[in-house]
Amino acid sequence: MIFDTYETMALACLVLLLGYFLVKKVRILNAFNIPEPVVGGFLVAIVLTLIYQIWGISFAFDKNLQTTMMLVFFSSIGLSANFSRLVKGGKPLITFLVVAAGLICLQDAVGILGALALGLDPAYGLIAGSVTLTGGHGTGAAWAETLTKQFGIQGAMELAMACATFGLVFGGIIGGPVASFLLKRSKKESVTEDENVDDVQEAFEKPVYRRKVNTRSIIETITMMSICLFVGQYLDSVTKNTALQLPTFVWCLFTGVIIRNALAHIFKFKVADEAIDVLGTVGLSIFLAIALMSLKLWELAGLALPVFVILSVQVLVMIGYAIFVTYRAMGKDYDAIVLSAGHCGFGLGATPTAVANMQSITSHFGPSHKAFLIVPMVGAFFIDLLNASLLKLFLAITVYLH
Repeated sequence: MIFDTYETMALACLVLLLGYFLVKKVRILNAFNIPEPVVGGFLVAIVLTLIYQIWGISFAFDKNLQTTMMLVFFSSIGLSANFSRLVKGGKPLITFLVVAAGLICLQDAVGILGALALGLDPAYGLIAGSVTLTGGHGTGAAWAETLTKQFGIQGAMELAMACATFGLVFGGIIGGPVASFLLKRSKKESVTEDENVDDVQEAFEKPVYRRKVNTRSIIETITMMSICLFVGQYLDSVTKNTALQLPTFVWCLFTGVIIRNALAHIFKFKVADEAIDVLGTVGLSIFLAIALMSLKLWELAGLALPVFVILSVQVLVMIGYAIFVTYRAMGKDYDAIVLSAGHCGFGLGATPTAVANMQSITSHFGPSHKAFLIVPMVGAFFIDLLNASLLKLFLAITVYLH
């Protein structure tokens, strides 16, 4: 059964409303800050899986709407990136890049060693490593073809999609509990660290002037986002199959950065940050709802037991890494907690999942512009470059072990 654009939009909104209702009413979901789109989307995915298993009926949703909402979200990230704020976040940005690179190396090492220990081809370990976890569905699909040609492994594409789906689900599940654990533990930290949190909030979270959300600001923001989507898709088509080829959402993000800073610093135009935040959050929520309710969970049931074991270990590694490495490296303050939740999101799933994790924390405990600046920039662009570079190293190791 195929749903068109309008039907998909209506169902996605209903899924979101279901998620809001459940998070509000179910104490454990609220206590662990599980994102509403994850709750609603995952529940609907379970129901649709049961329908498929019992009656053999599968459902397909409008992918164009899902892609558009993703591009709207990344455009909003670009339009929110003020260079003056980016300069202030420069050192933490570099630190977080190093932390993210460390996780990539750890995931690939765990994947390869796990595959060898369980008697699998080490190439399967790469699929259950940063290829699909940090990389997500797009990177998984790209590398599955390479691994199939180079190592002759069977079912690489299906396995990559299943592993990426596993990571997407658990990336959204563990972020809230990790943050809740760190929040409880941080209450025992010294008063000095609390003062540091105030300093960070002063630097990053209190803009002097913000325009109100009204009809004009909404129209201005939609105009800027539309330009981002148009230019982003144009640049994607122009650079395809060249050395400059990048995912479309990266071009949309870059276009947003240029538009925002040109308007702010050249034309002295006050961009409506609240309108950007509202529309960007709407795009993110609808994207996640469609992505999660589109999950074919029965693909996970087809995972070979050894690969499932490796993925389970990867989840534990991500939890430990976020608590003992990300949190400590980023300063052991409130921003570090939000960053740790975000790292769980894109370390196992995708950048939108990371942002949803962070939103579930900040909606309860207050804003963290430092986290919302760093995670989307790293997760949307830098992480793909890091992953591709480090994967070449681990691919050479896999060739040696093969």
